Amino acid sequence: MKPKILLIYTGGTIGMMKDPETKALRAFDFSKLLVHIPEIKQLDCEIATYSFDNPMDSSDMNLKEWRKLGDVINENYDDYEGFVVLHGSDTMSYTGSTLSFMFENLTKPIILTGSQLPIGDLRTDAKENLITSLQLAIQSKEGTPIIKEVCIYFEYQLYRANRTAKMNAERFEAFSSPNYPPLAISGVHLNIDQNLLWKGPVNDPAFAKAEQQKSSISNTNQMRYRPQLIDNVLVLKLFPGITKEVVRAICTISGLKGIILETYGSGNAPTKKWFVNTLKEALENNIRIVNVTQCIGGAVAMGKYETSIQLKKIGLVSGADITTEAAIAKMMYLLQHTDSVASFRTYFETSLRGEITEESLNEKDCQ
Repeated sequence: MKPKILLIYTGGTIGMMKDPETKALRAFDFSKLLVHIPEIKQLDCEIATYSFDNPMDSSDMNLKEWRKLGDVINENYDDYEGFVVLHGSDTMSYTGSTLSFMFENLTKPIILTGSQLPIGDLRTDAKENLITSLQLAIQSKEGTPIIKEVCIYFEYQLYRANRTAKMNAERFEAFSSPNYPPLAISGVHLNIDQNLLWKGPVNDPAFAKAEQQKSSISNTNQMRYRPQLIDNVLVLKLFPGITKEVVRAICTISGLKGIILETYGSGNAPTKKWFVNTLKEALENNIRIVNVTQCIGGAVAMGKYETSIQLKKIGLVSGADITTEAAIAKMMYLLQHTDSVASFRTYFETSLRGEITEESLNEKDCQ
């Protein structure tokens, strides 16, 4: 039997057209999308489609929409061999990262793709992105999918979704995976590097917590859907001249649960007493703070320089080489599924879905 793929349309440039009056791009009927790509009929698979009732620009993505997308995949999980999600590129890395944590122990591919130009444009990149994403989703060995994780395919490269960031708003090569190689490269041949694919599973905090509560779950290799997330988090990006008033106002927001602190270089930050004390007070108020680098590539190594020693001493969690997009998703996930500072740190500094390179957790070398 031919493999079955569910093609899910959330919105984005790939399915947009220009408004004749304003010239702005807006979403159009998903049914018209496939009319522009008759080549899909040549693929050796059966394709079913699902469209959001109100296709959206990815700038409007939020927890509610992530839950809607996750529910569609979960409800159809047993009926399809893979899933391809058409999504706007602006927040695709956030959505891909979030889905990677929502689905524990994936046994099938979830591939997000989109385009920089609308499907009807003469020079569109949409056709290649969509066709190759479908081809990747049906790759199997002895009846088992080869790819078993959440990915992004864009401009001839397949990436682990929680390793990506959108790097360019104009070029077709919109995405980058600065700290992890592409999982596959599309050329004359479709080359998948199976050594780079996520193997899993690992001891996930949600599973461990369920076991402690005497859950009926017994199969550690079973896919589990974890849509619950806590969104009382924010990103605080440092810059020269940031003031005490700004940092304090942010760290004392009512109901705040977590901060992704974007620091300089390998995790460096101001050494002023007011700055360190403000972060320390936030930690004492049970706010989790994770240190990630503003740099495109590389990792946090607190203690490597004097300007990060204090952050390590007061108890910031190292984000190692995680992207900001994945750090946000992971924090939302762990705030829901851990119940102590120690367990949050342990799981954040563990690669749960291949989102960090464990070798980059080198703080011990900087003591």
